[in-house]
Amino acid sequence: MPLDRLIFFPDPDLPDRPPGVEERAITTADGLRLDAWWAGTPDAAATLVWSHGNGGNIGGRADVLVALAARGVAVLAYDYRGYGRSEGRPSEPGVYLDAEAAYDSLRARGVPAGRIVAFGESLGGAVAIRLASVRPCAGVAVVSTFTTLRDAGRAHYGPLALLAGERFDSLARVRGLSVPIFVAHGDRDEVVPFALGERLFAAAREPKRFFRVPGGHHNDVFDAPGLLEAIVAFAREVTA
Repeated sequence: MPLDRLIFFPDPDLPDRPPGVEERAITTADGLRLDAWWAGTPDAAATLVWSHGNGGNIGGRADVLVALAARGVAVLAYDYRGYGRSEGRPSEPGVYLDAEAAYDSLRARGVPAGRIVAFGESLGGAVAIRLASVRPCAGVAVVSTFTTLRDAGRAHYGPLALLAGERFDSLARVRGLSVPIFVAHGDRDEVVPFALGERLFAAAREPKRFFRVPGGHHNDVFDAPGLLEAIVAFAREVTA
């Protein structure tokens, strides 16, 4: 659809994998092959299914992937259809299928649902919240995530944001989640306003945890002191 070209900005150029990161192939329910990177050990207490943002590919956060694994959690970061080396073309229903396929690939390898945390950044947070609404997991962790795509679009496109309709409605979905949630947001985020992260958190049920990143922008949020440690602590706590 034409609107998809205003939402998804895939980069087909995937950098080399960092040392210690394993490449995996995942097949979706509609028959597409996705590319994914795995870091960590199979017996890790917690495993994150990482849904990235709407631009680039999994290589853009390779340093964070490695840093999380070094702190003791396992991470499966996958590329949506049309991103990196993954087949197909992105769409909202399609990226939801991609997240389900990534999750299902872990379960097929013997990772219990109680050790899986749905993790997402920006638009990927909406994908992670939706994944937790259709697959059992221990918790959800989102960073720099909006309430709805329309709300995020208002900050940049004004009334034109109405064209987004009901797409990526995390506000409605988060109200129905029954698992713990961790929300982190930079208070200087120039892409997804901080207020949207606050609203998303307010709508979620307890138990929940909010991590404010003072001075944090949209793309440098993972540089914040203590954020990675807080994500890992949350993942370990909910999977204990």
